[in-house]
Amino acid sequence: MPGTKRPSSRLTPMLLLGTALCAAPLSAQTAPAPAPAALPAVPAVANPTGTVRAIVIRGTERLEPETVRSYVELEPGDSYDRERLDKALKDLYASELFADVTIRDDAGTLVVEVKENPVINRIIVEGAKRVKEDKIREEVRAAPRQIFTRSKARADVARILELYRRSGRFAASVEPKIVQLDQNRVDLVFEINEGAKSKVRQINILGNTKFKDGELRGAMATRQARPYRFFTSNDTYDPDRLAYDQQKLRQFYLTEGYADFRVVSSVAELTPDRKDFIVTYVIEEGERYKFGRVELDSQIRDIKSKDFKPLIRIEPGEWYNAQKIENSVETLSETAGLLGYAFAEVRPQFDRDKEKREMNVTFAINEAARNYIEKININGNTLTKDTVIRREFRVAEGDAFNSFKVKRTRDRIQGLGFFQEKFEIEQKPGSAPDKVILEANVQEKPTGSLQVSAGFSSLERFILSLSIEQRNFRGLGQTLRASANVSSYSKSVEAGFTEPYLFGRNLALGFDIFRRDYRSFRYTGNGNERDTTYTNVTTGAQVRAGFPITEYWAASLRYGISLDDIGLDDIYFTNGVCDPLLAGRYLCDAVGKRTTSSVGYSIIYDDLNNRLRPSAGQRFTFSQDFAGVGGGVQYLRTRGTFDKYWALFGTGFVLNLGVEGGYIYGYGDEPGPGQDKIRINDRFFLGEPQIRGFAIRGVGPRVIRRLLDANGNPSFEKNSFTDDALGGRAFYRGRAEIQIPLGSAGAELGLRPSIFTDVGAVFGLRRPRLSCQNGPTTVLQPSDPSDGPCVANTAGSSGFQEFFQGNSPKPRVSVGAGVSWNSPFGPFRFDLAKALLKEEGDDDQLFTFNVGTQF
Repeated sequence: MPGTKRPSSRLTPMLLLGTALCAAPLSAQTAPAPAPAALPAVPAVANPTGTVRAIVIRGTERLEPETVRSYVELEPGDSYDRERLDKALKDLYASELFADVTIRDDAGTLVVEVKENPVINRIIVEGAKRVKEDKIREEVRAAPRQIFTRSKARADVARILELYRRSGRFAASVEPKIVQLDQNRVDLVFEINEGAKSKVRQINILGNTKFKDGELRGAMATRQARPYRFFTSNDTYDPDRLAYDQQKLRQFYLTEGYADFRVVSSVAELTPDRKDFIVTYVIEEGERYKFGRVELDSQIRDIKSKDFKPLIRIEPGEWYNAQKIENSVETLSETAGLLGYAFAEVRPQFDRDKEKREMNVTFAINEAARNYIEKININGNTLTKDTVIRREFRVAEGDAFNSFKVKRTRDRIQGLGFFQEKFEIEQKPGSAPDKVILEANVQEKPTGSLQVSAGFSSLERFILSLSIEQRNFRGLGQTLRASANVSSYSKSVEAGFTEPYLFGRNLALGFDIFRRDYRSFRYTGNGNERDTTYTNVTTGAQVRAGFPITEYWAASLRYGISLDDIGLDDIYFTNGVCDPLLAGRYLCDAVGKRTTSSVGYSIIYDDLNNRLRPSAGQRFTFSQDFAGVGGGVQYLRTRGTFDKYWALFGTGFVLNLGVEGGYIYGYGDEPGPGQDKIRINDRFFLGEPQIRGFAIRGVGPRVIRRLLDANGNPSFEKNSFTDDALGGRAFYRGRAEIQIPLGSAGAELGLRPSIFTDVGAVFGLRRPRLSCQNGPTTVLQPSDPSDGPCVANTAGSSGFQEFFQGNSPKPRVSVGAGVSWNSPFGPFRFDLAKALLKEEGDDDQLFTFNVGTQF
């Protein structure tokens, strides 16, 4: 228009938009996302327009210019204004490819200058101690060679913080930082301050009138933080656990008859010092109900209501108990499964009578088809062969479904010890309504073990045992083992192999070879020293076979042969003959070489739910070994053991009661006076580890030789006697032990504590002929002490007198506590036990430990 000058494009103000990557650390929680700066006001016109003559891209390094143009969405010839340029700028930032963007108009030529976001060179985690770095890296989505952006870093920070919150560390903070490198690369560093765990300082319960606060807190999983609760993590604040506690409270009241109970509210408040939480529950208890009518309504033809109603263990008039309802549903479901109805649905129907405060219950079993096993799938086994797992199945494809046999299959597979502890067989619908698919999803665990055991006792001094065993050799379920034991006074080497299914048949075959070199168990009493002059070297082998009789009964046969070489040092011989004055007649009687050839059998009953770590079931073993099939040793040894396990109240506590007993009968030629038909190395011995609280061979018959003092009397000073354990013909022992759960924290650490009581005795040995010396006089004591004393004591004489002690069936009793720990060095076991009842001569011991590892 005349008189109007169009503003020159050269005068169009330069549009400076964007932001640069800040060199300061990124904020961990609160820093806002970067946003383009507002466009500066144009002084000449409010909304300049123009036509794009060309688009020039500058600053790209890794990206192609065409990639940048694709986000601008402008082409030469297009008209543009401030809004279109602003949109192009936002689109470039939204791509998260650039740290800085500038668009400049140069006479219709749009110059787009970009600064690309850096590439991540590596990711570094600093300060992680309480949470493993591997777990943190699993939460980090950023990765090397990816483009770094602030939004990704903030998202990773949020995930790391959530990980710490789940472990109870609400005070944790994470600060992401970047370290600039050449070629536009950065190291992304997450600096973590873990902070202390947030505890539950107090649990308040409002509205309860029927039960005390302590009873209700005891029903919860969460515990109030107390100094003595250092073995549990249940006192840390965990929102998920608090939600679970509401269910635990409801379950507690429902088992006590309060069917209307509800949790009105639950609030967790941070304490003023911002370290711990105070949790408050508001509850309504409601009225207490009793059971009214209890009926069974079955739509399945094979399950008659009148015949199966006795399975419901609920009596009218009892206080209402939701746990009894669940137990009855489970019993009816299992019964239906036994009859082949895998998917039978049992639903309890309730009719509440508020006036009478009675709960009428009808158990409805819906109509269902009988099921047959269509297919058996096994997943997850990488080492173990399918045949090893399938041979444990008590059902086969095409069989009628049977829940009892499926449960038994689960126990047998779990009892192998090759897979995870919590193993279940899933039941899935098949290709037809009457078909079911069984799926065993196993998770293999280490089946090899390398164990190093160490201990110390007043008899054996330092004890070291090394053993290696593979219970799933070649993935075929075979067992291969070898062990070596060394102490200050003994050493042994053993090896063995077992094939559980010979030629594909349910017949186990195995063999063992061994060599054992034992020094004397004589305790001198002189500064806790031992006499090492007595040796017993045994070399032998055994072949064994086992086979099942029924599902729970089995039998085994064995044959063994061994050569025993018992010797004494020459200092115990006079004119080439063992001198009982020096060695003791019981040792002189044992000197020599003898061959033992024996056959034996065992009868076994075993329905344990897990052979390695049982929590339910029982195991009984009766065995006999007959020596005299060749060789010079003749005896009949009989032993029996029984163990029973209970899971206590579903709390994780496991009670084990065990008993064992045995007797060995010798036959053949009658021995001389004071001699026993059973050799010392064939007798029964008791002590650690059979009875904790006593030393190795610390219980039972023994001969103690005491020096005479200046007055000719036996001395009871610590360094004036020797002690020989002789063993016995008969023994018994019992054990009561409770395994104590430690919650999730204890499970994570692998801690399994227990308390126990051990009882037992070994006895039945013929009284040996004893020796004594008083001055120059040496006398053999009579076998019967009533025949008279050893010899009259003479003042000023020197010598010794032997005493026979411990040959009594009176029980020895000990109590104690122990703990197993899967430490970083391997399984660790520590037992602390105190002998409460013992007989004269018994040798007690306070503690033992051992450590090993698995592979």
